[in-house]
Amino acid sequence: MNPLWYLAILIGPFLFGLYAQMRVHGAYNKNVRIPSRGRITGREAAEAVMQSAGITNVQIVQVPGQLTDHYDPIHRRLALSEMNYNGTSLAALGVAAHEAGHAIQHKVGYAMMNVRQSLAPATQIAAGISNYVIMGGILMLTFLRSPLGYNLLVIGAIALAVIVLFQLVTLPVEFDASRRAKAQLVTLGILDKDEIKGANETLDAAALTYIAAFVAALGSLFHVLMILAGGRRND
Repeated sequence: MNPLWYLAILIGPFLFGLYAQMRVHGAYNKNVRIPSRGRITGREAAEAVMQSAGITNVQIVQVPGQLTDHYDPIHRRLALSEMNYNGTSLAALGVAAHEAGHAIQHKVGYAMMNVRQSLAPATQIAAGISNYVIMGGILMLTFLRSPLGYNLLVIGAIALAVIVLFQLVTLPVEFDASRRAKAQLVTLGILDKDEIKGANETLDAAALTYIAAFVAALGSLFHVLMILAGGRRND
């Protein structure tokens, strides 16, 4: 393979990930400073979005950290970071409505969310072992010329393929949750039409991080496959 392509596969995902993180933090830090006119908190916004869908059995809790917000379908719990739980900013309302969008997906049985949940256990195992077996495989092939190194890299490639599939399925799940959030924020009167831009900016930037995670996983998989292909040619 052309060395430039090889370098792009290694460095490209890393740079894209940095860009995505800069975008999401920039958009969030900008819009978290802009209060909504209605002064509705993130907790109230999430509750309103879920109630509009007939969801009354999901607990809304506050968790530490920044942008640690998530929806837990197993325990039916919607977790919001402190600034989004108590905050009334455009960013807080956008994030809270997004997580409520996941709760709606869960209620209606959104197919891609179900697929992601079914992949979650295997993905956790794959994420836990992939780096170790890949590193061990590379070391064995490089210094010991051991066939076991090749086998470890195959296991690592399979683990990365599982992670890539999980990240791929995550994309429509996250995009759909944001779509639901944007619609409900205006429909329910949580934000005025001219305020939705700030929430959209925050959610659109967050979407880049999911794309970056997919690209990073795919780049890692290609890297391992290239090592395997090179080892096979050398044999």
